[in-house]
Amino acid sequence: MAVIEFASTAHGVCTRLLARGRHWLTDRADTALAQRVASTAFLIRVVSAVFAYVAQIALARWMGRFEFGIYAYVWTWVMLIGGAVDLGLASASQRFIPEYAERGAAAHVRGYIYGSRWIVFGVASVVSILCALAIRLLEPKLDDYMIVPLYLACAMLPIFGVMQMQDGIARSYNWMNVALLPSYVVRQMLLIAFVALAYLGGIVVDARLAVAAACLSLWLTGIGQLLLLNRKLNAAHPNRECSYEPGRWISISLPMFVVDSLYLLLLYVDVIVLKQFSSPQDIAVYYAAVKTLALVSFVHFSVGAATAHKYTEYHVAGDREKLTRFLADSIKWTFWPSLAAAALILICGWPLLWLFGESFVSGYKLMFILSIGILARAAIGPGERFLNMLGEQRACMVVAGGAFLVNLVLCLLLIPPYGTTGAAISASCAFLVESALLFIVAKRRLGFHLFAWRGKE
Repeated sequence: MAVIEFASTAHGVCTRLLARGRHWLTDRADTALAQRVASTAFLIRVVSAVFAYVAQIALARWMGRFEFGIYAYVWTWVMLIGGAVDLGLASASQRFIPEYAERGAAAHVRGYIYGSRWIVFGVASVVSILCALAIRLLEPKLDDYMIVPLYLACAMLPIFGVMQMQDGIARSYNWMNVALLPSYVVRQMLLIAFVALAYLGGIVVDARLAVAAACLSLWLTGIGQLLLLNRKLNAAHPNRECSYEPGRWISISLPMFVVDSLYLLLLYVDVIVLKQFSSPQDIAVYYAAVKTLALVSFVHFSVGAATAHKYTEYHVAGDREKLTRFLADSIKWTFWPSLAAAALILICGWPLLWLFGESFVSGYKLMFILSIGILARAAIGPGERFLNMLGEQRACMVVAGGAFLVNLVLCLLLIPPYGTTGAAISASCAFLVESALLFIVAKRRLGFHLFAWRGKE
C-alpha cells in the first residue's frame, strides 16, 4: 500500500509540474515571455560557451601559450573596435523598433532595420581601412609576430559591425536564435573546424592561422545571418515602404555609442595594458581565467537581451507600476543565477584551467578576484540597459567613463608590480564603481531601486 501511495503521489506531482511547464511555455504574459526569451538566450550562450571553451582549449593546446597569447590579444582588439563601429545603433534598435511599433509606424520600422545596417557597414569599412593604415605606419614599432594577425583583424571589422546590428534587430523581435546562434555557436564551430583541419593536415597552427580562421568563420556566419534575418523580416513586414530618420537615429544612438565604447574599454583595457608590461604567456593565462568565468556574465547578458525592449515599451506607454515590477523581476533573474553559476565555476575552476595546459592553473586565484566585480554587476541587474532605454544615455556615459578611468588608472598602477593579479584587481574595482554609480543614478534621477535585495519601490 505504501508503494502504491508513493507512486500515486509522485504521479500527481509530475502531472502538476508538467501542467505548469506547459502553461509557462504557452503563457503570453510579458513576464513569462521575458523569462522564456531570457532562458533561450542563456541556453544559447551556455551552448556557445561549451563550443568557445573547447575552441580556446584546442587553440591553447595546439598553439602553445605564446601563440595563444598573441591570438587572445588580437581578438581583444577585434572585440574592442568591432563592438563600437555600429555607432550605438545596435543598442538603439531595442529602443526605436518598439517605439515605432507602438506608434504603428511600419514604414519607419522597415527604414530602420535596413538603413541602419548600411550605415554600420559603411562606417565599419572606413574604420577597417583606417586601422590598416595605422598598422602600416606603426610597423617599425610593432613586434614582427603581431603585424599579420593585426592586418587580418582589420578585415573582420565590417562584418563584425553588421552582425552587431543584426543581433540588436533580432533581439527586438525576440528572435534569439537568429540573434545569437550565428555569432556564438555557428562561428565557434566553424573556427574549431578550420583550425582542426589545418592541425590534422600537418600545418603549423600559429596566431596567423588562427586569426585567419576566425576571419573566415566570421564572414561566413555573418552572411548566413543576413540571409536568414532578411527572410524573417520580409515575412513580418510585407509592405515594402520605408521611411528614414538617420539624423534622429544618430542623435539618439551616439550617446549609446559613447557608453558602449567606454564599456568595451572598461572590459578590455586590462588586456591591452597587460600587453605593454607582460609577455604573451601571461596574457594567455589571464585570458583563460576570464573566459572560464564567462558563463557567469552570460546570465547578465541573457536577461538584458530579453528585457531591454520591454523597458522601452512600458516607458512609452507610461505604465510605471508595470515597469517597476518588471525591473524588480529582471534584477532577481540576473543576480541569483549569477551567484549560483559563480560558485559552481569557482569550485571547478582549477581543473577547468588545467584543460588549457598545466601552466594555466596559475590563473586560478585570478578567478576569485574577477568574480567579485562580476557579481557586483549582477546585483543591479541590467541597470545600464534600463537607464539607456529610459533616455539616460548621457548619465550612463558619465558612469561608463568614470569606471573606465578607474580601471585604466589602477591597471597602470597595479600591473607593473603585480602583473595579472593587478589586472584582475583593477577590473573588479572598476565594476564595483560602475555598479554603485548606476544604482545612484537610477535612484536619484528616476526613483527606481536597482539592487537584488530590494527590487521593488
